[in-house]
Amino acid sequence: MKTSLIAVAAAMLASTTAYSADVYQPEPAPYIAAPEITVSEASGWYLRGDLGYSFNKIKGAHYFQGSNALVNDFATVDLKDSFTVGAGVGYQINNYLRTDLTFDYKFKSDFRGSTVGSCGFPLEPCRSTDISAMRAYTLMANAYVDLGTYGYFTPYVGGGIGGSYVKWDKLRNTSCQNDGGGCDATVEHHGAGSWRFAYQLMAGASVDLTCAVKADAGYRFRHTMGGDMFGFASNGGPGYDKGFQSHELYAGARYVFGGCQEQQVAFDPPPPLVYK
Repeated sequence: MKTSLIAVAAAMLASTTAYSADVYQPEPAPYIAAPEITVSEASGWYLRGDLGYSFNKIKGAHYFQGSNALVNDFATVDLKDSFTVGAGVGYQINNYLRTDLTFDYKFKSDFRGSTVGSCGFPLEPCRSTDISAMRAYTLMANAYVDLGTYGYFTPYVGGGIGGSYVKWDKLRNTSCQNDGGGCDATVEHHGAGSWRFAYQLMAGASVDLTCAVKADAGYRFRHTMGGDMFGFASNGGPGYDKGFQSHELYAGARYVFGGCQEQQVAFDPPPPLVYK
């Protein structure tokens, strides 16, 4: 009798457990898909501006003395450094390629040179001191390759071709005898200006400050061809410079039109909830 009661109790307990399992099933946590972010390829117009410092090196200068058949080189030449300021408009073609048109101004660069010859009466060997200054306005068409974005930084390389209008101040020439015997009166030659071919190479990086503003800093090498330097006066001239090179450090900013357009966000539909 005792055995039968134990068997019945065990059967009832098993039945109750099975029934409870069928009745209660906790609902699974709902599945919510992460949003899929779709970022369109960068493109659009931008404006740029920058300030820079230019380390200048003139390649030389020469002048006519007495007649157009006699050409003399300057014995020494030196062109001082200067500041630059520039602005431009460009277009971002895609994430890796952009182009722009820039105009910049090179502030006054002082020039100091010397020549050797004869002066005084009677003629004695002498050396001149020649003082002038130069300014330049440059228009360039440029192309850049952006080398990928790493966090907020985008390094790039680029190059450009264009023209530079170089304007020289008047040149003041003072010749003195080598033995200290005296100096001739200072002769002034009017300064000349001319358009020359120029090209440049750049390397730098931009930093995203906001969705529409990028800081930009880099290095620029520019070569400007030679041209007119000064005119004829007192049996000397005209003179021509042989061109100059500039190593420039610059910093500025670019404003991208439409840079803050909203990103497209798409949600995958969640799978249906299943209850057992």
